Amino acid sequence: MRIVKLNAIDSTNNYLKALGGTEFIDDYTVVTAKNQTEGKGQRGSVWSSEASKNLMFSVFKDLSDMPLEHPFYVSMITSLALLKTLKSFEIPKLSVKWPNDILSADKKICGVLIENVIKKNKINASIIGIGLNVNQTTFENLPKASSLKRITDKTFDVDEILKVMISNLKSYFLILKDEKYESIKEEYEAQLFRKNKPSTFKNAEGLMFSGFIKSVSDAGYLQVLLEDDVLKAFDLKEITLLY
Repeated sequence: MRIVKLNAIDSTNNYLKALGGTEFIDDYTVVTAKNQTEGKGQRGSVWSSEASKNLMFSVFKDLSDMPLEHPFYVSMITSLALLKTLKSFEIPKLSVKWPNDILSADKKICGVLIENVIKKNKINASIIGIGLNVNQTTFENLPKASSLKRITDKTFDVDEILKVMISNLKSYFLILKDEKYESIKEEYEAQLFRKNKPSTFKNAEGLMFSGFIKSVSDAGYLQVLLEDDVLKAFDLKEITLLY
C-alpha cells in the first residue's frame, strides 16, 4: 500500500484527483497531510483542523471490477469501518449522523467526503476523504465538535489509527464485493444517530418539522416517518437533522 505523506496541501482529495490525471494510481493509495488548508466537507462546508494534531487523509479505491449500482454503499461501509476502528480505540457512544458524520455521544469527531470517478457512465473509482479529530482540544465556534483526546483524555498516535482504519476499510470492501448489501445496510442503519427517536429537521426552505428516522434507501435517501404515518424519503440537499 502506497502512502503519500504531505506537510501541507489544500485538500488530500484534490491531490489524489490531480495525481490520477497524471499517473496510474494503485488501489488503496493513501494521501495524508499534517495540515490541510482547504479541507472540504458535505454540502460545500469547510473542514477546519489544527496542523499536526488530527488525521486527515484520502484513500483511492478502484471500483472498476465491482458492479456497484448504488454508490451510497461506499459511504455506508466507510462509516462502518470508522466505527469499528474507533471502537478498537475504546471511543464510547459512537453513532453515524446521516449520511456519514461520526459522533461520540452527540459530538462530531469525524467527517467524510466521497468523490466518485465516473468513466463510461459507470463508477470507476472512489476518492474517500476522511477528517478525524484526534489530539486537537479546542474548537472555536464549533460547540458540537470534539476529538478523541477530549473524549478520553488520552493522546493518540495518528499513524496507528490510520493503519487500523485502512485494514478495516479493506475488510468492508471485501464484504461489498461479495454483494452482501442487506447485511451492510442493516449494520449501518443500526448505528444511525437518533433512529426511531423523535427528531427535529430543517428543510431546504429553512422550515422545521418533526419526524422519526426509520431507515435509508439503497440510494442513500433518509426515510423519515412524518405525521399521519407518512414515510417520506429525503436526499442530502433537502433535509438537515438538527440535534
